[in-house]
Amino acid sequence: MHFSTLPDSRADHAPEAPAIRDEAVALTNAELRARVQQVAGALADRGIGRGDVVAVFLSNRVELILVLLAAWRIGAVVTPINPVLGPTEAAYQVEDAAAKVLVAEEVRHDLGVPTLTLGELNASPSADVPVADGLADGDLALLIYTSGTTGSPKGVMLTHANLDAMTASFIEWFELDDRDHGLLILPLFHANGIVLGTLSPLRAGGQVTISRRFARDRFFADVERFRPTFFSAVPAIYAMLNSAADEVHPDMSSVRFAVCGAAPMPAEAIHRFEQHFDVKIVEGYGLSETTTASTINPLRGMRKPGTVGLPLPGQRVEVVDDSGDPVPRGERGEVVIAGPVVMAGYLGRPEETARTIVGGWLHTGDIGRFDEDGYLQIVDRIKDMIIRGGENVYPKEIENAFYSHPDVHEVAVVGAPHDVLGEVPVAFVALREGSEVTTHDLAHHVSDALAAYKRPARITLVEEIPKNPVGKIDKPALRRGLSERTALSRG
Repeated sequence: MHFSTLPDSRADHAPEAPAIRDEAVALTNAELRARVQQVAGALADRGIGRGDVVAVFLSNRVELILVLLAAWRIGAVVTPINPVLGPTEAAYQVEDAAAKVLVAEEVRHDLGVPTLTLGELNASPSADVPVADGLADGDLALLIYTSGTTGSPKGVMLTHANLDAMTASFIEWFELDDRDHGLLILPLFHANGIVLGTLSPLRAGGQVTISRRFARDRFFADVERFRPTFFSAVPAIYAMLNSAADEVHPDMSSVRFAVCGAAPMPAEAIHRFEQHFDVKIVEGYGLSETTTASTINPLRGMRKPGTVGLPLPGQRVEVVDDSGDPVPRGERGEVVIAGPVVMAGYLGRPEETARTIVGGWLHTGDIGRFDEDGYLQIVDRIKDMIIRGGENVYPKEIENAFYSHPDVHEVAVVGAPHDVLGEVPVAFVALREGSEVTTHDLAHHVSDALAAYKRPARITLVEEIPKNPVGKIDKPALRRGLSERTALSRG
């Protein structure tokens, strides 16, 4: 489907049913269509038409989704910008995407394009804007920018066909229908928040409640107030929720399942959450380049915490060697993905696109293996792998050994330069509040689980592990800190 038609199909089917809400507004299906037409009229008055790019510089709120749907109604493309970016970073995305207008809370003279403010948007007159003629599923819908941990951020081009395939897959896998209610706590500048958190329940006929910003105590209150049936989060959020397990006992009975993505979650943390809150977590795996997800543990049948599950409907997932040939089950290799969810490419970067998509297969840069039941386990990132004196060391394996200790809240293992061995693993560990565990205790704990060459050369206790804007542990920041300290110590 082309998502320009979504508000109309919902309004025609059930005009008074709830559609979407946040702290300030709650819209029925009929109201959603009217507001989308209003915003589409405002964009058209600014000269926006088919193929033009609209940059959206907003925090999580209903208006962000209205701009998405309105832009698609007139055939335009949307690039959502992380609202915490500084002017230089935001201006880079606006320029790279060739945006013609910026939707923001207030006028931004520093980003190089005209601004359409929320005040102007909400004050624009009612309009009856029809869906543009000639729209096709192959039209570009979204430009999602990568986090830029290697080089400049790249614009991932996602089409309406990509969104169609991904939302259909989610609806089938999670058995979504008009009774479902998603609680959105992930940011809307990322594919997960848009595609799984918003478009999938809306396409299924359900509703969405948008949380402006995640906070642990507010999350529990929102679950009890709004009675969602599912939500999606990242390991860092589950770690915060687990930290409250001894303090709170919320009514989570409305929640059918919760999704964990963005990074592998320790099996111990999954068990802890499920046992205390009585909510099933299904861990999955995917990238912006595959429109959100490619494997997820099933709701029914065998779930395997510590794996990222089975390939989703319509997708092919393989683990291959350096020559691109599939490896036997149990062996490690690069994860590659094919199917209708694979991006159209990186905006303006044909050479990087050609290196990433080879023969229809998207090369993820992740090291994985399939177990005997066909469940995928992500071992690590190729770029995160540590080569210690010629031996491959996988940080995730070391991190899992730390997570088996009950006082470990979060851990990140990265490679530190070494004059003789090239690299050695070092660990940064954040402990649970009130813990008196020492680095010596932790070193002894992991020594039983790890061969000598895998044991960290150094363990550092920290208050908090740094995160990137999507909530993933920011290993590049940790590596930069190590490099800076190493350079100073040798200077």
